[in-house]
Amino acid sequence: MIYIGIDDTDNLESRGTGRLARGIAATLSERYHLLGVTRHQLLVDPRVPYTSHNSSAAIRLSEDGDVDLAALADAVGEMMLADFQAGSDPGLCVARVILAEVSDFGRRAKVELVFQSEAHALAARAGCILRGLGGTRDGVIGALAATGLAATGNDGRFLLAGTSRDLQGMQKVSAIVAHGIAEVRSMDGGQLSGDAVVQTNGKLRPAFREGRPILFVQPSADDATVWTPVKLD
Repeated sequence: MIYIGIDDTDNLESRGTGRLARGIAATLSERYHLLGVTRHQLLVDPRVPYTSHNSSAAIRLSEDGDVDLAALADAVGEMMLADFQAGSDPGLCVARVILAEVSDFGRRAKVELVFQSEAHALAARAGCILRGLGGTRDGVIGALAATGLAATGNDGRFLLAGTSRDLQGMQKVSAIVAHGIAEVRSMDGGQLSGDAVVQTNGKLRPAFREGRPILFVQPSADDATVWTPVKLD
């Protein structure tokens, strides 16, 4: 599997990092098998400069054949720079093997301050390609953290999972699963049957748990026979 992490690519007036990640993923899917795009929440703290919520994004690809990671990083970097936003500090990470130390770094970045120097030193030890693409280049922190968190299979939520973003309004669980979400599960852990009805409330954001996109839901306050999605970080 190949992991691509990006962070700090936006400003207050521009499109968000998630939207850029989905665009890059769409382009890469023409050549690679796309497994999904996930959002990973990092530390929200006054000491951390961020645009809105301090989240980073990870793109996961299934490797078919021998992929030149440096060439892939070059291609993704070009796409990021083609959509560079003034005032942003973008970072890019591309890796094939994610060491436990990188996932630990991601977990730390969710709860404490970590630094650019740490990210570069760790990437060098772990064999990750890590590049700052503008500004202060602090986006390398979130980019590396995103790859580590995505590799756990138990963090964040999907920005893109199959064609589930196409679903609108009331949908049966069977339709949701057919569009690429592995399971619809209640907050108490029960798996919903295919005939259960979910009010999508716009675009679905399944959680990344157990290595799969799982949509967590709760009973609607207006109708006990209908379920509503719950966003989990």
